[in-house]
Amino acid sequence: MRQVQRRANELATPANLVTGSRVVLAAVVGGTALVDGPRWLLGVLIAAALLTDFADGRLARATGTTTRYGARLDQEADAFLILVLSAVVAAHLHAWVLGIGLARYVFGALFALVPPLRTPPASPRTWCKTVAALVGVVLATEVVLPLPDLVATIAAGVVAVLLAESFLHEALDRWRAPGPALALPAATVLSFVAVWLVLVAPGSHAGLSARALLQLPVELLGIVVLALVPWRRLRVGLAAVAGLLLAALLLVKVLDIGFEIVFARGFDPGGDWAYLGPAVGVLGDSIGTGAAKVVAGLIGVATLALLVGLPLAVIRLTGVAARNRRPALTAAVVFGCVWGVALATGLQALAGAPVASATIAALTVDEAHLLRADVVDSRRFGRQIGSDPHGQAAAAAPQTLLSGLAGKDVLVVFVESYGRVAVQGTSYSKGIDQVIDQGTTQLAAAGYQTRSAFLTSPTFGAGSWLAHSTLESGLWVNSERRYGQLLTAKRDTLTSLFGEAGWHTVFDVPADTRNWSQGQHFYGFQQYYDDHNVGYRGPKFGYAPIPDQYTLEQFRRDQLAPAHRKPVFAEIDLVSSHHPWTPLPHLVPWDQLGDGSLYDDVSQKPDAAQVFKSTAKVKKMYGESIEYSWQALTSFLTTYDDPNLVVIALGDHQPHSYVSGEHAGHDVPISVIAQDPDVMKRIAGWGWQSGLRPSPDAGVWRMDAFRNKFLAAFGG
Repeated sequence: MRQVQRRANELATPANLVTGSRVVLAAVVGGTALVDGPRWLLGVLIAAALLTDFADGRLARATGTTTRYGARLDQEADAFLILVLSAVVAAHLHAWVLGIGLARYVFGALFALVPPLRTPPASPRTWCKTVAALVGVVLATEVVLPLPDLVATIAAGVVAVLLAESFLHEALDRWRAPGPALALPAATVLSFVAVWLVLVAPGSHAGLSARALLQLPVELLGIVVLALVPWRRLRVGLAAVAGLLLAALLLVKVLDIGFEIVFARGFDPGGDWAYLGPAVGVLGDSIGTGAAKVVAGLIGVATLALLVGLPLAVIRLTGVAARNRRPALTAAVVFGCVWGVALATGLQALAGAPVASATIAALTVDEAHLLRADVVDSRRFGRQIGSDPHGQAAAAAPQTLLSGLAGKDVLVVFVESYGRVAVQGTSYSKGIDQVIDQGTTQLAAAGYQTRSAFLTSPTFGAGSWLAHSTLESGLWVNSERRYGQLLTAKRDTLTSLFGEAGWHTVFDVPADTRNWSQGQHFYGFQQYYDDHNVGYRGPKFGYAPIPDQYTLEQFRRDQLAPAHRKPVFAEIDLVSSHHPWTPLPHLVPWDQLGDGSLYDDVSQKPDAAQVFKSTAKVKKMYGESIEYSWQALTSFLTTYDDPNLVVIALGDHQPHSYVSGEHAGHDVPISVIAQDPDVMKRIAGWGWQSGLRPSPDAGVWRMDAFRNKFLAAFGG
């Protein structure tokens, strides 16, 4: 009883009560932020909490009540306050900031689970306390003051790096300190768990369930097989190779899930690595360039740790099994029997995931088959590239190839992410339908006729360049590997064929921020516009550096307005509807566009971070972006009357699956717009519908079929 009373007296000191009040104040800060309380109140509460951290230690020393319990309580109160502050900052900045608050608990668990890390260093570093204080001050400042997102992100990233260094240094100090001699068993257990998790990790987002961990991977028996190799160096080498293979296959699983979500297909190791660079740029448009680079850096570090850690884990497990061959063989026999029974009975951990697992073996076989299929397909595709009767006809008589369009300006206008879901059966299609139907009426009043249908795009969710090259080349370019192969080959495109027939050919790609000599060599365009040479002086809108309305106006000024010129053929990419679909410009009077600086007064809200908190908001902004692009295009055509203009407007692919939904397909709308009745007469046999909006039962072609049908319709 006396001991309990003495313990209570030690805890109930004035200093500890002050420390405890910090926990209460931190909870109140979290509650105030949750109900969106005023910043001044948050500032008062946080200042009071920080003041208790300043006062409790001094009070303990002044009253002679310094105890190890008080020191521990002080640490936990600091950690809880930082956790609350990081959660508040993460709610309005970036989710990764929450990791700053969780770091103390993650490393605390690691220190508790790994015996060599349980013993704290004899003299803790003062730097650790300094970093903890700095983290608290920075997070408190970001909660109270309305800092620019870029500044707040950089500051949070800096303290996150400092905090990580602090904990890692402490871990190293603990490892070096004398402690329990149980490192080998703990490391072995951790190695086993790591390998097992890699073996049972699902390869699709549908399998992301805790029940998937109940599988028994037969590949674990490979550890025992390696342990039977009598030569140590060979055994270690084989184990290292096996570990690298496991790491590579885990990366493939992760990429499969990512590609399934974005592209509605799996990852192709034969060519899809090229997407990883642009993915960082797209992520930057969603969470900010600085944050995207931090995320990319963390992913790079994690990948490096995986490529190093898994081989070491397999080497350790193989060595333990080699030193204990009889127990290892016994365990392998038991495991094999259980696995066989589970296989025979069809026992499942969850639907479609049997307990008797062999996913890594199956994935290895699948990837080998995929690579072999890529080689075969590359040969087949090479033959298709070289087989082009229209190219031969153009070489023989280029002036007759497109005689049905003589004197016409022809524009192929791609509307980014404009898919079937934009015009049919979605929460956002009603608004888009109204805009497109209104555009049809306005165009008819201006003397235009319109015909529409669907094309099946070779890509989904992203990879616009695959659709562009498919339409231009008349080949099915459904992979990055095919695209790379095509760009290095000789193949007539719509652009080059128009050029040979006497048109001035132009590519207008405002999203491009660097020179594209490879594209010029393949497509054969004579003039090229990107974001550097269109005279735009306004702000960037999300991914789109230039609003669609300005893109169309600048093209008109330079290419269509001059009196004495050749007819123009151009591909124009409208990118205001590119992910993340915010912020959006709005239509302004055409004669006021100037150099685009009037957009400086356009609100840049909501930003991507605000929109992507809600799927409904994302879909709403996607719909509004398509509405804007179509309003810009129809307004352009009705403002500048041109009886010799022919426009082919189409989408490049469906939006990402979190906008389009599951199993949305690859269809995109396409419309032909012209004033000359002869143009519509030539495509009458296509069976396309009147108007800009195709109905659900409208005709569907594969996108690679368009080129040859178009050339046949307008040839001599």
